[in-house]
Amino acid sequence: MTQQITIDPITRLEGHGKIEIFLDDEGNVANTYFQIPELRGFERFCVGRPAEEMPLLTNRICGVCPEAHHMAATKALDNVFHVDPPPTAKKLREMFYSIFYATDHTTHFYALGGPDFVVGPEAPPAERNILGVVKKVGLEIGSKVIKMRRDGHHLIKLMGGRPVHPNWGLPGGVSRGISETQREEIERLGREALEFAQFSLQLFHDVVLGNSSYVDLIKSDAYVHRTYNMGTVDANNHVNFYDGMIRVVSPSGQEHAKYHARDYQQYVAEHVEPWSYLKFPYLKQIGWKGFVDGEESGIYKATPLSRLNAADGMATPLAQAECERMYDALGGKPVHHTLATHWARLIELLYAAERWLELAKDAEITGEQYRVLPSETPVEGVGCVEAPRGTLTHHYWTDERGVLTRVNLIVGTTNNYAPINMSIAKAAKGLIRAGTAVREGLLNKIEMAFRAYDPCMACATHSLPGQMPLEVTVRSCDGEILETHRQHLS
Repeated sequence: MTQQITIDPITRLEGHGKIEIFLDDEGNVANTYFQIPELRGFERFCVGRPAEEMPLLTNRICGVCPEAHHMAATKALDNVFHVDPPPTAKKLREMFYSIFYATDHTTHFYALGGPDFVVGPEAPPAERNILGVVKKVGLEIGSKVIKMRRDGHHLIKLMGGRPVHPNWGLPGGVSRGISETQREEIERLGREALEFAQFSLQLFHDVVLGNSSYVDLIKSDAYVHRTYNMGTVDANNHVNFYDGMIRVVSPSGQEHAKYHARDYQQYVAEHVEPWSYLKFPYLKQIGWKGFVDGEESGIYKATPLSRLNAADGMATPLAQAECERMYDALGGKPVHHTLATHWARLIELLYAAERWLELAKDAEITGEQYRVLPSETPVEGVGCVEAPRGTLTHHYWTDERGVLTRVNLIVGTTNNYAPINMSIAKAAKGLIRAGTAVREGLLNKIEMAFRAYDPCMACATHSLPGQMPLEVTVRSCDGEILETHRQHLS
């Protein structure tokens, strides 16, 4: 008789999801499903709104990475209104985005992904969290993490107007520049962020790479998938988060495609399955072949590791040295070990801090020309950035008044939905066999397969019209149920 194992809710991610694992009569894994039980709504309820509202509307998609949606929407408006921002605006945007990146990657490593390694994948669930990390590494290190996040959100507010959900980007530039006093503070905190990034990488080397069992887990075949890799690159094919061309390389590392964001529909298509509300993007020129990897499958990844695989290198020296160190340790480029994504994420943290500091010292960063006013009739535009979780594309169509007639979004996690399902299935099949005692620690190792992607289901899906299923039970001190309140539950 078929047995079913359910992991619901899955933990340490943004949004909601569950994993269903089905075992055959012998007790081996027959199939798995990573289900997203929410309906996506943003692409529909933005229709009919003025296009210039999109940087404020779409940054409400997520409270973890609103800056990514804010920036992609702002860049899409540049194209909708046919306006090219001045150099100061572009540099301010990229510096702001680098600050956000460093802050976001800090959150994932220490609060979401890191507990599995720092505390241990089979540690009690109550200890596998940021508090467990602090207890393991000490209060001093915990203070460093808190300071890094505090500084990042302080600067995001200084530049973007708010520490969450910025209101700064405009078609043709930004709403405000920075003064010399503010620039000096940004530079000072950038130096401290660079030290923090180097510290975090050393911690990873000491705690994770210094533990042979963790290294074996990273290199385990249960966490390997050979797919295509996608990421944005600059003119030198180096990683860039804010702007450039999108590059896709094959599982063997050969360039498959390199294109401008506006041409994404020539290269990426979207598949749907009846058991989930989330879309499955794939490479159009190869086609959808199902949940399989390899050269003949159109499935691709867009993660920190994918960005490194898709590029020829990093644009800053310290990040490049650490990138080379990773590839040397894992057998060369490209690397297909899913759990190595955590290492790549810390390399990107280092790059973000280096780039933040470079831009803070740029002579144009305090320029007074930080916006060009639009003057042409709006029509259609695409904006793209690298969200921490993958390539983020906003595509808007408008009428002659600038009112939206159609919206398409491919967010970072959506790119990775197919490989996440494949990673969960392979991890489950590698860890659960006939006669295996299915304990919580083992199920957490299966969750680690998706956690490496840092998935954001709040970005990838949304309930329409925004209803949240909730049940609240009020009990007395001796456990007696006094009241029960329910909303939006079937």
